[in-house]
Amino acid sequence: MDEVLGQLAGVGPFFAVPYGKEPPGPGFRPLAQLYAGQLAPYVTEVGRRIGSGPGRVAGSTAQLGIASRLWSLGLGCAALSGSVPDLAADRVWWRLPVAGSLQLWLPEPAYLPAAELGENVLGNLEVLDAALRERFGVSPKVLRGNTASALVGALRVLIDRVPGGAAVEAAAGLLADRGPLGGTGTFLHEEGLGVAFVRRSCCLYYKVPGGGFCGDCVLRTR
Repeated sequence: MDEVLGQLAGVGPFFAVPYGKEPPGPGFRPLAQLYAGQLAPYVTEVGRRIGSGPGRVAGSTAQLGIASRLWSLGLGCAALSGSVPDLAADRVWWRLPVAGSLQLWLPEPAYLPAAELGENVLGNLEVLDAALRERFGVSPKVLRGNTASALVGALRVLIDRVPGGAAVEAAAGLLADRGPLGGTGTFLHEEGLGVAFVRRSCCLYYKVPGGGFCGDCVLRTR
């Protein structure tokens, strides 16, 4: 798996994650702690950086960023090796640098069959989503749409650099009508052309000063 994580680091920054017993620097803590007592200051900082202030927009943006990191790592490992690192909230550690996006670290990676990718990542995000609904009023529809959008975004980057259909198959199963993300949007894949996705919700980023509609936004397609 060392080789796989090394390959993923070459795909892009969202796919790269340090691992091992020693953290790559100070300040790393389990995601479980972020979701519990540290979520409010984290969302406030995200709101400061994007210019929205704390609230629903910042909460949605924070969740979309975390979901993107988790899907990138899990989907990439599934495509390259047929297994995924355990991405439960108590096994993935995080820190937010002074500049730049959220950083992750895997202290002692444990690996699961690729078939458990969806359950593993969605189980992590379920804890985060519950906290964001309660503390910031972000709707379940927005959060589920963000999760689906993050999955497709990770897939789009991955298949440009890693050949093979395993990642597409995994994403399609999660987004299927009877899949855990069914109903969040319309997903299409054409060999040689790539993937397309139109979600049935909005991440609220258009409310950020200077922000616009994302390419998969329901408001854009209307």
